[in-house]
Amino acid sequence: MSALLSEDEDLASILQEVDEITKKMKSIAPDTQDLGEALHRSVLCAIKRSLLDREFRSLALMDDLTRLYNRRAFYALAAQQLKVMRRKAQGLLLFFADVDQLKNINDTYGHREGDVALVRTAGALERTFRNSDILARLGGDEFAVLALEASCQDQDVILRRLESHLQEASAEEPRYKLSLSAGVARFDPKHGMSLGDLLAIADRAMYEQKSTHPKMWMSRP
Repeated sequence: MSALLSEDEDLASILQEVDEITKKMKSIAPDTQDLGEALHRSVLCAIKRSLLDREFRSLALMDDLTRLYNRRAFYALAAQQLKVMRRKAQGLLLFFADVDQLKNINDTYGHREGDVALVRTAGALERTFRNSDILARLGGDEFAVLALEASCQDQDVILRRLESHLQEASAEEPRYKLSLSAGVARFDPKHGMSLGDLLAIADRAMYEQKSTHPKMWMSRP
């Protein structure tokens, strides 16, 4: 997203320069004005193309349903962030989760309601984590979050906060309870763990939670 903000600043600067050129052209000879107007139109066309290119790039990085980052964006942004944290010698937490019993929701109430459940889950995640954290839907019922300013001491607090937001989201739908199974991995800058390593650790932790604390499918009348 920082790249997009940088592009916004560049475009604003270009627009200001174009405006200044236009004002200057009004005070010079008519034939030169024609040239200036042609230049002005060319610059505006270039800006429009830049805006369209940026929009397409943004769409390519976002999950269509939840408007979180998609898998491609998460892998790129998270890998870059791990490099930054290594340089700063700072740790972080990676959360990996999936929606419990999404198949049952789809089978019982239809895939449209399953999509609604995913959107509500994404909303609960956004309310739980900071704006600076990297939130993504990796596909299907899987979500991942790179919590950039979290320490291992924050893990339980974050999970309790997430559970609270999921309960709030469940209150919007009386027919079933919305819940997540989540695993957490801690990034230690002193060790050479890759993003793949962290995801594998968090994935194992998630399945351990599923096996030790199974959550029953609750379809409400």
